[in-house]
Amino acid sequence: MRASGNPDNHAQSAPVYLVGAGPGDPELLTRKAERLIRSCDALVYDYLVATEILDWAPEHAERICVGKRAGFHSLDQETIQDVLVELSRSGKTTVRLKGGDPFVFGRGGEEVARLREENIPYEVVPAITAGIAAAARAEIPLTHRSYNSSVAFITGHQDPLKEETGVDWANYAKLGTTLCLYMAMGRLSKIRDKLIAGGLPADTPCSVVQWATTPREKILYSTLQFLAEDAEKEEMSSPAVVIVGRTATKP
Repeated sequence: MRASGNPDNHAQSAPVYLVGAGPGDPELLTRKAERLIRSCDALVYDYLVATEILDWAPEHAERICVGKRAGFHSLDQETIQDVLVELSRSGKTTVRLKGGDPFVFGRGGEEVARLREENIPYEVVPAITAGIAAAARAEIPLTHRSYNSSVAFITGHQDPLKEETGVDWANYAKLGTTLCLYMAMGRLSKIRDKLIAGGLPADTPCSVVQWATTPREKILYSTLQFLAEDAEKEEMSSPAVVIVGRTATKP
């Protein structure tokens, strides 16, 4: 358990646990994550977390959904952080349950920074991130000694107020590595065009994995040139992970 600042503040504040809920399947959570959820006083969760996981919380636990999906934010990030601070200071042991891993495109770093600033004890509990789970479900090795020795995890959607992502797609096109894209479904055609313009061959294998590890899972195999059109044809949307690279072929 991390603690910083004045010890008197810690005595008055209950701990906050930033817990990864994994990619969707409740059986893929860690044993520690389940134990903390079952014993918490408050559960602050993202909308993607499975209902079965939420049901682990005790009856007395306060439950707060803080949303976040494409086009809809139930609470802004600053307000979420305010909620965590208030719950801790009211003496409630809090689990902040985040889809995937808290520190992979989950804004966990922002929340930890605020807890540290407020002298609140906290701990980060890691989990399987969506990109790794999606690749495994599609039987795509993110690294392969015959093709590539690295993988890049990239967000296709940094800030809802920005029209562009700020990602240098042309640079990634030249790396010769597997690209694992989060939150990219709304910009597939733009990303495709920039990668091809950057030199990535149009026939590069691609895959889209939607709702990985859940009963709603759906997998598409395509090529970079036809990726956006094929995804639209198959009615694929968020939440999904897009994998681009030589190993992203149908097994």
